[in-house]
Amino acid sequence: MAGEPFGTAALRRIEWLTLALGGAGAAWAGWRGGWRASAAIALGAAISWINFRWLKGSVQAFGAAATAQAGSEKVRVPVLAYLKFFGRFALLLGTLYVILSRSWLPAVPVLEGIFAAPAAVVVALVYELVTSGMRQDASGS
Repeated sequence: MAGEPFGTAALRRIEWLTLALGGAGAAWAGWRGGWRASAAIALGAAISWINFRWLKGSVQAFGAAATAQAGSEKVRVPVLAYLKFFGRFALLLGTLYVILSRSWLPAVPVLEGIFAAPAAVVVALVYELVTSGMRQDASGS
């Protein structure tokens, strides 16, 4: 872990928490609302996870390009980074359009599932705050 860039563990934690929270929400929805609500939350959580992965990948590519080309007059960023960054919006908007206009899945649970990544960010942030306080106590600071 000492050789990892800052925040790498938190990003990994957010990824698996997105899937875990989405899975828990889908299980709860299946118990309370049936298989359609469960499938809708699972779909929303999967879209949320893909969105987060594409955002993370594009931001890391932008950062790597800027760092590698520091001092140069014109920085070149890979086209794939732009596609992932802007493709996230197309993915979300396309999904919402299909769900709202022609899907057999209920729209509200899909939207609830899309909030799995923001919920994972909050949980990871609380974890980081709690564990950093514990690390400071253990080090005697």
